[in-house]
Amino acid sequence: MNRKLVGIREAAEYLGVTPSTLRRWERDGKLFPDERTAGGYRRYDLARLRPDLFPRSVAARKTIAYARVSSHDQRDDLERQKQVLELYCARQGWTFEVVADLGSGMNYHKKGLKRLLNDILADRVGRLVVTHQDRLLRVGAELVFAICEAKQVEVVILNQGEDTTFEEELAQDVREIITVFSARLYGSRSRKNQKLLDGVKRAIEEASS
Repeated sequence: MNRKLVGIREAAEYLGVTPSTLRRWERDGKLFPDERTAGGYRRYDLARLRPDLFPRSVAARKTIAYARVSSHDQRDDLERQKQVLELYCARQGWTFEVVADLGSGMNYHKKGLKRLLNDILADRVGRLVVTHQDRLLRVGAELVFAICEAKQVEVVILNQGEDTTFEEELAQDVREIITVFSARLYGSRSRKNQKLLDGVKRAIEEASS
C-alpha cells in the first residue's frame, strides 16, 4: 500500500488545525508524525490521519479578535485596533468576529471579556487574536492565556512590543484604583488621608500630561 507523506502544514490543513496544534498534540502524546526527515522535519501519512478523531479543531470553532481601550476619549484608537484586527484576520482567510470593550484593563467584569471567556470555556473559540497582550487585561492576561492553552485555543498577538497607549492607560487605571479607595478613606473623615490622596492624584496628572 502506497503512503502519501506530507509535511506538517499540509497535515494541519487536512485536519483543520494549525501546525502549532500538531506540535502540541505530539508533546501531549496524542498524535505523532509517521517519519522524520534527516533534517528533522515531520512527515505525516494522510491515509492514517482521520479528521473525525479530532472534532473540536480550530476550523470547527470561531476566531475572536478582541479589542479594548480604557476610556471614551480613546474611541479612535479602538476603531484603529478593530481595523488592524479585521485586516489581519481577513488576510489569513479566517472567518472571524470582533469583540470590543471600552473599560479599564483592571476591570474583570467587562461585557466583551466575559462573553469571550464564556465562549472559550464552552469550546466555541479556536483562535484568539489581539493587538497587544494588555488589551485583554492589565494584570491577569497570563491567566487568560493559560485557559486558552488548556482549551487548545490558539493565541495570536500581533505586536509583542510596548503598546503606544501603555502610559496613558496605566495612568487611567491608577486613577480608577484611587477613586475606589478614595470613597473608603474619605468616609473616615481623615484630613490626613484626603491630603495624601490629593497629592497622589496631582502626581498622576503631572506624569501623564
